[in-house]
Amino acid sequence: MGVVNVTPDSFSDGGRFLEPKAAVDHAKALIGEGADLLDVGAESSRPGAQGVSAEEELSRLIPVLEGLRGCTVPVSVDTTKPEVMRRAIAAGAAMINDIGALRAAGALEAVAESDAAVCLMHMQGEPRTMQKEPRYGDVAAEVAAFLEERVAAAEAAGIERERIAVDPGFGFGKTVAHNFELLRRLDRIVSIGVPVVAGWSRKSTLGAITGRAADDRLAGGLAAALLAVQRGARIVRVHDVAATRDAFAVLAAFEGKA
Repeated sequence: MGVVNVTPDSFSDGGRFLEPKAAVDHAKALIGEGADLLDVGAESSRPGAQGVSAEEELSRLIPVLEGLRGCTVPVSVDTTKPEVMRRAIAAGAAMINDIGALRAAGALEAVAESDAAVCLMHMQGEPRTMQKEPRYGDVAAEVAAFLEERVAAAEAAGIERERIAVDPGFGFGKTVAHNFELLRRLDRIVSIGVPVVAGWSRKSTLGAITGRAADDRLAGGLAAALLAVQRGARIVRVHDVAATRDAFAVLAAFEGKA
Protein backbone atom coordinates (compact mmCIF):
# COMPACT_ATOMS: atom_id res chain seq x y z
CA MET A 1 0.00 0.00 0.00
CA GLY A 2 1.73 3.17 -1.23
CA VAL A 3 1.20 6.33 0.82
CA VAL A 4 0.06 9.56 -0.83
CA ASN A 5 -0.20 12.43 1.68
CA VAL A 6 -2.20 15.36 0.27
CA THR A 7 -1.49 17.47 3.35
CA PRO A 8 0.71 20.39 4.39
CA ASP A 9 1.72 18.84 7.71
CA SER A 10 2.23 15.07 7.52
CA PHE A 11 5.25 14.02 9.57
CA SER A 12 7.43 12.64 6.77
CA ASP A 13 6.55 14.51 3.57
CA GLY A 14 4.17 17.29 4.59
CA GLY A 15 3.47 19.68 1.72
CA ARG A 16 5.41 17.84 -0.97
CA PHE A 17 2.26 16.49 -2.63
CA LEU A 18 -0.34 19.06 -1.58
CA GLU A 19 -0.92 20.23 -5.17
CA PRO A 20 -3.21 17.75 -7.01
CA LYS A 21 -0.83 17.26 -9.96
CA ALA A 22 2.09 16.53 -7.63
CA ALA A 23 -0.03 14.03 -5.69
CA VAL A 24 -1.29 12.30 -8.84
CA ASP A 25 2.21 12.14 -10.32
CA HIS A 26 3.55 10.70 -7.06
CA ALA A 27 0.74 8.13 -6.94
CA LYS A 28 1.49 7.04 -10.50
CA ALA A 29 5.18 6.78 -9.65
CA LEU A 30 4.33 4.50 -6.72
CA ILE A 31 2.28 2.32 -9.05
CA GLY A 32 5.29 2.17 -11.35
CA GLU A 33 7.40 1.03 -8.38
CA GLY A 34 4.98 -1.83 -7.77
CA ALA A 35 2.31 -0.58 -5.36
CA ASP A 36 -0.67 -2.95 -5.25
CA LEU A 37 -2.93 -0.22 -3.90
CA LEU A 38 -2.68 3.44 -2.95
CA ASP A 39 -3.69 5.13 0.31
CA VAL A 40 -4.57 8.79 -0.18
CA GLY A 41 -4.96 10.98 2.91
CA ALA A 42 -5.97 14.66 3.02
CA GLU A 43 -5.87 15.17 6.80
CA SER A 44 -2.72 14.53 8.81
CA SER A 45 -2.97 12.02 11.66
CA ARG A 46 0.58 12.52 12.94
CA PRO A 47 0.95 12.97 16.72
CA GLY A 48 -0.19 16.47 17.65
CA ALA A 49 -2.01 17.07 14.36
CA GLN A 50 -4.96 19.47 14.31
CA GLY A 51 -8.10 18.38 12.50
CA VAL A 52 -9.49 20.03 9.37
CA SER A 53 -13.07 20.49 8.19
CA ALA A 54 -14.71 18.06 5.81
CA GLU A 55 -14.81 20.84 3.22
CA GLU A 56 -11.04 21.40 3.44
CA GLU A 57 -10.34 17.68 3.35
CA LEU A 58 -12.54 17.22 0.29
CA SER A 59 -11.01 20.19 -1.51
CA ARG A 60 -7.61 18.48 -1.24
CA LEU A 61 -8.86 14.96 -1.89
CA ILE A 62 -11.37 15.05 -4.75
CA PRO A 63 -9.05 16.52 -7.43
CA VAL A 64 -6.55 13.74 -6.66
CA LEU A 65 -9.21 11.03 -6.90
CA GLU A 66 -10.38 12.50 -10.18
CA GLY A 67 -6.79 12.46 -11.45
CA LEU A 68 -6.50 8.78 -10.49
CA ARG A 69 -9.72 7.62 -12.16
CA GLY A 70 -8.94 4.59 -14.26
CA CYS A 71 -5.58 3.91 -12.60
CA THR A 72 -4.46 0.31 -12.54
CA VAL A 73 -4.68 -0.31 -8.78
CA PRO A 74 -7.41 0.25 -6.16
CA VAL A 75 -7.38 3.54 -4.27
CA SER A 76 -7.95 3.70 -0.51
CA VAL A 77 -8.88 6.95 1.21
CA ASP A 78 -7.63 7.65 4.73
CA THR A 79 -10.43 9.52 6.54
CA THR A 80 -12.59 9.44 9.67
CA LYS A 81 -15.48 11.56 8.38
CA PRO A 82 -18.65 9.90 6.98
CA GLU A 83 -19.26 12.79 4.56
CA VAL A 84 -15.76 12.41 3.16
CA MET A 85 -16.18 8.63 2.96
CA ARG A 86 -19.34 8.96 0.86
CA ARG A 87 -17.85 11.53 -1.49
CA ALA A 88 -14.62 9.56 -1.83
CA ILE A 89 -16.44 6.33 -2.67
CA ALA A 90 -18.58 8.19 -5.21
CA ALA A 91 -15.35 9.56 -6.73
CA GLY A 92 -13.92 6.07 -7.16
CA ALA A 93 -12.32 5.04 -3.85
CA ALA A 94 -12.34 1.27 -3.43
CA MET A 95 -11.47 1.29 0.27
CA ILE A 96 -11.83 3.48 3.36
CA ASN A 97 -8.90 3.44 5.79
CA ASP A 98 -10.26 4.80 9.08
CA ILE A 99 -7.98 5.44 12.07
CA GLY A 100 -11.21 5.78 14.08
CA ALA A 101 -12.46 2.30 13.11
CA LEU A 102 -15.83 3.65 11.89
CA ARG A 103 -16.77 5.02 15.32
CA ALA A 104 -17.93 8.44 14.09
CA ALA A 105 -21.70 8.79 13.86
CA GLY A 106 -22.77 7.62 10.41
CA ALA A 107 -19.43 6.07 9.47
CA LEU A 108 -20.59 2.46 9.61
CA GLU A 109 -23.56 3.35 7.42
CA ALA A 110 -21.39 5.27 4.93
CA VAL A 111 -19.35 2.15 4.19
CA ALA A 112 -22.21 -0.36 4.56
CA GLU A 113 -24.28 1.33 1.86
CA SER A 114 -21.40 0.90 -0.61
CA ASP A 115 -19.34 -2.04 -1.82
CA ALA A 116 -16.07 -0.50 -0.63
CA ALA A 117 -13.60 -2.32 1.57
CA VAL A 118 -12.60 -0.89 4.95
CA CYS A 119 -9.58 -0.96 7.23
CA LEU A 120 -10.42 -0.59 10.93
CA MET A 121 -7.52 0.77 12.98
CA HIS A 122 -6.87 0.88 16.71
CA MET A 123 -5.89 4.20 18.25
CA GLN A 124 -5.79 5.08 21.94
CA GLY A 125 -7.03 8.68 22.25
CA GLU A 126 -6.92 10.98 19.23
CA PRO A 127 -4.05 12.43 17.16
CA ARG A 128 -3.64 15.66 19.14
CA THR A 129 -3.01 13.86 22.43
CA MET A 130 -2.46 10.15 21.70
CA GLN A 131 1.28 10.11 22.44
CA LYS A 132 1.15 11.98 25.77
CA GLU A 133 0.92 9.00 28.15
CA PRO A 134 -0.44 5.86 26.45
CA ARG A 135 -1.06 3.04 28.93
CA TYR A 136 -2.13 -0.58 28.64
CA GLY A 137 -2.29 -3.58 30.92
CA ASP A 138 -1.76 -6.01 28.02
CA VAL A 139 -1.38 -4.11 24.76
CA ALA A 140 -1.85 -7.04 22.38
CA ALA A 141 -4.93 -8.36 24.18
CA GLU A 142 -6.51 -4.90 24.46
CA VAL A 143 -5.88 -3.96 20.83
CA ALA A 144 -7.20 -7.35 19.65
CA ALA A 145 -10.34 -7.03 21.78
CA PHE A 146 -11.03 -3.56 20.39
CA LEU A 147 -10.55 -4.70 16.80
CA GLU A 148 -12.73 -7.78 17.33
CA GLU A 149 -15.50 -5.52 18.63
CA ARG A 150 -15.19 -3.17 15.65
CA VAL A 151 -15.24 -6.06 13.16
CA ALA A 152 -18.41 -7.33 14.85
CA ALA A 153 -19.96 -3.84 14.70
CA ALA A 154 -19.10 -3.55 11.01
CA GLU A 155 -20.62 -6.93 10.23
CA ALA A 156 -23.74 -6.05 12.22
CA ALA A 157 -24.08 -2.88 10.14
CA GLY A 158 -24.05 -4.93 6.93
CA ILE A 159 -20.36 -4.77 5.95
CA GLU A 160 -19.42 -8.26 4.83
CA ARG A 161 -16.41 -9.79 6.56
CA GLU A 162 -14.55 -10.22 3.26
CA ARG A 163 -14.54 -6.42 2.90
CA ILE A 164 -12.80 -5.86 6.25
CA ALA A 165 -9.14 -5.50 7.22
CA VAL A 166 -7.69 -4.43 10.57
CA ASP A 167 -4.67 -2.38 11.61
CA PRO A 168 -3.24 -2.53 15.15
CA GLY A 169 -2.20 1.12 14.79
CA PHE A 170 1.54 1.10 15.38
CA GLY A 171 2.44 4.53 16.75
CA PHE A 172 -1.13 5.59 17.45
CA GLY A 173 -1.33 5.97 21.20
CA LYS A 174 1.53 3.55 21.86
CA THR A 175 5.05 3.82 23.26
CA VAL A 176 8.10 2.26 21.62
CA ALA A 177 7.72 -0.71 23.97
CA HIS A 178 4.02 -1.08 23.12
CA ASN A 179 4.78 -1.06 19.39
CA PHE A 180 7.38 -3.82 19.65
CA GLU A 181 5.20 -5.90 21.96
CA LEU A 182 2.41 -5.65 19.38
CA LEU A 183 4.81 -6.64 16.61
CA ARG A 184 6.10 -9.64 18.59
CA ARG A 185 2.53 -10.75 19.27
CA LEU A 186 1.01 -9.84 15.92
CA ASP A 187 -0.35 -13.39 15.70
CA ARG A 188 -2.98 -12.30 18.23
CA ILE A 189 -4.25 -9.70 15.76
CA VAL A 190 -3.95 -12.15 12.85
CA SER A 191 -6.15 -14.58 14.81
CA ILE A 192 -9.11 -12.21 14.33
CA GLY A 193 -9.35 -13.79 10.89
CA VAL A 194 -9.27 -10.81 8.54
CA PRO A 195 -6.26 -9.32 6.69
CA VAL A 196 -3.89 -7.32 8.91
CA VAL A 197 -2.39 -4.04 7.75
CA ALA A 198 0.93 -2.94 9.26
CA GLY A 199 2.19 0.63 9.04
CA TRP A 200 5.77 1.15 10.24
CA SER A 201 7.17 3.28 7.44
CA ARG A 202 9.17 6.26 8.77
CA LYS A 203 7.45 6.08 12.17
CA SER A 204 8.88 7.87 15.21
CA THR A 205 9.48 4.53 16.95
CA LEU A 206 12.08 3.79 14.28
CA GLY A 207 13.66 7.18 14.95
CA ALA A 208 13.72 6.45 18.67
CA ILE A 209 15.77 3.30 18.20
CA THR A 210 18.00 4.43 15.31
CA GLY A 211 18.35 8.15 16.01
CA ARG A 212 17.46 8.92 12.40
CA ALA A 213 15.14 11.61 11.02
CA ALA A 214 11.86 10.69 9.32
CA ASP A 215 13.30 10.82 5.79
CA ASP A 216 16.24 8.59 6.78
CA ARG A 217 14.40 5.60 8.28
CA LEU A 218 14.17 3.37 5.23
CA ALA A 219 16.34 0.56 6.58
CA GLY A 220 14.44 0.44 9.85
CA GLY A 221 11.12 0.52 8.02
CA LEU A 222 12.13 -2.37 5.78
CA ALA A 223 13.16 -4.44 8.80
CA ALA A 224 9.85 -3.75 10.51
CA ALA A 225 7.86 -4.53 7.36
CA LEU A 226 9.63 -7.87 6.95
CA LEU A 227 9.03 -8.77 10.59
CA ALA A 228 5.35 -7.84 10.29
CA VAL A 229 4.85 -9.96 7.17
CA GLN A 230 6.67 -12.91 8.75
CA ARG A 231 4.22 -12.63 11.63
CA GLY A 232 1.18 -12.66 9.38
CA ALA A 233 0.52 -9.12 8.11
CA ARG A 234 -1.02 -9.19 4.63
CA ILE A 235 -0.65 -5.50 3.70
CA VAL A 236 2.13 -3.06 4.54
CA ARG A 237 1.53 0.67 4.29
CA VAL A 238 4.78 2.26 3.06
CA HIS A 239 6.27 5.40 1.56
CA ASP A 240 9.11 3.56 -0.22
CA VAL A 241 7.43 1.04 -2.49
CA ALA A 242 10.33 -0.06 -4.72
CA ALA A 243 12.68 -0.77 -1.82
CA THR A 244 9.95 -2.64 0.06
CA ARG A 245 9.21 -4.83 -2.93
CA ASP A 246 12.92 -5.64 -3.23
CA ALA A 247 13.01 -6.66 0.43
CA PHE A 248 9.97 -8.90 -0.07
CA ALA A 249 11.56 -10.46 -3.16
CA VAL A 250 14.49 -11.52 -0.97
CA LEU A 251 12.10 -12.88 1.68
CA ALA A 252 10.17 -14.82 -0.96
CA ALA A 253 13.41 -16.32 -2.31
CA PHE A 254 14.49 -17.27 1.21
CA GLU A 255 11.15 -18.98 1.80
CA GLY A 256 11.32 -20.77 -1.56
CA LYS A 257 8.38 -18.80 -2.97
CA ALA A 258 10.21 -16.79 -5.64
